Amino acid sequence: MKILLGMSGGLDSTYAAYLLREQGWEVEGAVLQMHDYTEIEDARASAQAVGIPFHVIDCRERFARCVQEPFIDEYLCGRTPNPCILCNRDVKFAALYEYAMSHGFDRIGTGHYSRIVCEDGRYAVHCADDARKDQSYVLWRLTQEQLAVVHTPLASLCKDDIRQKAEALGFSAAHKKESQEICFIPDHDYAAYITARRGNAPEGDFVDWNGKVVGRHRGILHYTVGQRKHLGIALGEPVYVSAIDPETNRVYLAQAGGEYTDSMEVSALNFQRLDPEHLPDTIDAAVRIRYSSPMIPAHVTFRPEADGVCASVRFDAPVRAVTPGQSAVFYADGTILFGGFIRS
Repeated sequence: MKILLGMSGGLDSTYAAYLLREQGWEVEGAVLQMHDYTEIEDARASAQAVGIPFHVIDCRERFARCVQEPFIDEYLCGRTPNPCILCNRDVKFAALYEYAMSHGFDRIGTGHYSRIVCEDGRYAVHCADDARKDQSYVLWRLTQEQLAVVHTPLASLCKDDIRQKAEALGFSAAHKKESQEICFIPDHDYAAYITARRGNAPEGDFVDWNGKVVGRHRGILHYTVGQRKHLGIALGEPVYVSAIDPETNRVYLAQAGGEYTDSMEVSALNFQRLDPEHLPDTIDAAVRIRYSSPMIPAHVTFRPEADGVCASVRFDAPVRAVTPGQSAVFYADGTILFGGFIRS
């Protein structure tokens, strides 16, 4: 069996390449050149260390169109995006899939900590054994077509064990730091990145919980729901961003406790284990509302809309900082049922 492995030059993809080769796969590596900071030579060195062929796939135009521009648009609309969510389906797995299928590969592989399962003819992402490194949350948008050919060899492994084994094998990637949170903004200053490309965001009003204007903000791209620090306003007590309104250019504040809610609306749904052709009216599920959050019990009601289906979600207990633009991923027994973007 021939497999194309996405490589970054980091520990996970390097060890995945080694492991696949040891298991008898015919492995070739590929780095996706997505922006100016793609570490092509690190990936090439990892492929050479493992002893596998190596390819460079130019994805720069696709990445700009599918990730960077939507990332900017979302912040300017008062939402908080996760660019990895956009990238995985529309760039990373799409490009690997297209290259693999047109060059005689049977599967595509990555160093993600998660596993792909199939039940009743539907593919879904299941949590990794190492809960600390589980990456299922960022894979909720993968399509059935993509999932059918994905192989994730690290699903049952522990990161600490992998690092020790990689050190023993002499792989330089064993000592490489974890990847950047936003790979195309290495200094982490997303506001400066957006400003450089779209200009300064206009200032606007801070509005308190009584509807009173209490100050001026620097531009809505500098804020996210649930934020408490670096607001640039002092009201004599802790306050939090409770909502951002791009139409009025206002940032709404709440007193402590006001950043909690017991419900949310989720749209742009992608179904994995749950079959969209046979949707129940309601389900109970566990949901994550950000990458590192615990799973939260919730009751979901599906509602048809003009462009598909949305989910009305009620939590068993109030939840902090439900943030428009972030992903909500719904699980049962560790397997993704479906996911979507938080609308409100």
